[in-house]
Amino acid sequence: MALRYLLGIHLLASVIWVGGMFFAFQVLRPGAAALEPAARLKLWAGVFRRFFPWVWASVAALLLSGFWMISAYFGGMKNVGMYIHLMMGVGMLMVLLFLWLWFSPYRLFKAAMAAGDPVAADRQIDRIRHIMAVNLLMGLVVLLLASTGKYFLN
Repeated sequence: MALRYLLGIHLLASVIWVGGMFFAFQVLRPGAAALEPAARLKLWAGVFRRFFPWVWASVAALLLSGFWMISAYFGGMKNVGMYIHLMMGVGMLMVLLFLWLWFSPYRLFKAAMAAGDPVAADRQIDRIRHIMAVNLLMGLVVLLLASTGKYFLN
């Protein structure tokens, strides 16, 4: 597959994931705060149910396209600039944080919603918010590294 297609897939996946987090954190969360607790929790349940499959697809696309580009077009990690090493390291931390979010607070959120426990569900929303804030910040750093890193850190 040509480098331009892999790079396009890589960029689209990163924009979907980071852009989705930015929207959820900076736009949806403040707007949802005005809702009654039950409606807010139901809204978040629907948002997560629709957004997280896109995150899983983005993670898969990012990992596959990234490793493929490094291997096929650059001949391995020894031949890429420092900005690629940093981008990959931060990106891997983002994936680990998402896995933690998925398997811990999100799983507990779904269980609390199924059990009709809004207090427990709201507690998990708060944990998800904190994880998402860190992941959003790291995602913005990765986007800066990807777009300008070769000019400053090569």
